[in-house]
Amino acid sequence: MKYWWPALLLVVSVLSASEALAVQKEEGIVKIPSHHSVDETVVKLKTVLQSKGVRLFALIDHSGEAEKVGLKMPPTKLLIFGNPKGGTPLMLASPSVAIDLPLKILVAEDSQGKAWISYNSPEYLKERHDLPQNLLPNIDVVRTLAAAAGD
Repeated sequence: MKYWWPALLLVVSVLSASEALAVQKEEGIVKIPSHHSVDETVVKLKTVLQSKGVRLFALIDHSGEAEKVGLKMPPTKLLIFGNPKGGTPLMLASPSVAIDLPLKILVAEDSQGKAWISYNSPEYLKERHDLPQNLLPNIDVVRTLAAAAGD
């Protein structure tokens, strides 16, 4: 019985390593639950975007496109949106941010039927593209939009 401690350390080390791998896979991605279905969440998000004067550039229905070629996947939709007044100063400050703009929100259903909202963390984008702190609010709006769509 006195040898249980090293075994426990080994288990904790393995769990910590696997948790670290999971975090690395989704580095920079914020994922929050939605209290609605995927379709309801998308409708809510579209309404919020319109009310805030944010342009919806595209709605990509990944699951719908998969179905067209005979494949099945849970409901998965990507909304691409933005406002040139917010995005242009970001791209002038750091042109590489254009690869992550316009902003995107993914609404997807998991294997248990729960809808989730995912987006790039504004802090991650700031660090990734070395954006000035004063321009963080230009991309931080994604957090507010995602929260409003999920409530």
